[in-house]
Amino acid sequence: MAASAASAASYKEYEIRHRNPNPKSAALLVIDMQNYFSTMAEPILPALRFTVGICRAAGIPIFYTRHRHRSPEDYGMLGEWWDGDLIFDGTPGAELLPDIGRREGDRVVEKNTYSAFAGTGLEETLRELNVEEVIVTGVMTNLCCETTAREAFVKGFRVFFSTDATGTSNRDLHEATLKNMAYGFAYLVDCLRLKAALSHKR
Repeated sequence: MAASAASAASYKEYEIRHRNPNPKSAALLVIDMQNYFSTMAEPILPALRFTVGICRAAGIPIFYTRHRHRSPEDYGMLGEWWDGDLIFDGTPGAELLPDIGRREGDRVVEKNTYSAFAGTGLEETLRELNVEEVIVTGVMTNLCCETTAREAFVKGFRVFFSTDATGTSNRDLHEATLKNMAYGFAYLVDCLRLKAALSHKR
């Protein structure tokens, strides 16, 4: 069963710090919204599209990641951990979902592990754009989203983690990540908070 959709009320119990993103220095990361993860992705599509829309309206650059493997050389530990159940380039599962708000000109970051930063050039591109903050959305909350958020924090980016535009296989895993993020790595946000923050900044 897919899980996401922590309401504003449900995540406030985890929230330790509060801050709004700055659209002049933020980027939106949409993690792995692919056919392979459609069961987990579909429940968060309304929140994700809303988030993409308000970020686009605020002039925030949008990056989509696409997880794929091309040969055993890039499997890493994922091949062992998931017993070969991987996302292979050129298969339908590797393709991005069609209705995720992507437009021509939006960057697509190709990756082969949990982190969107590992060997992708994402950090360098963000630095070139003078990005200081990232807003993390997509799937899976507790794997690629959480790993990307943690690495962004360690690299010196301010991290905002969406509670309603991220999703994973069950609610316990989703909420465990929200607790971890709020405690040590990220400011929690949802669609309503982002709308209020970004509308105010424009």
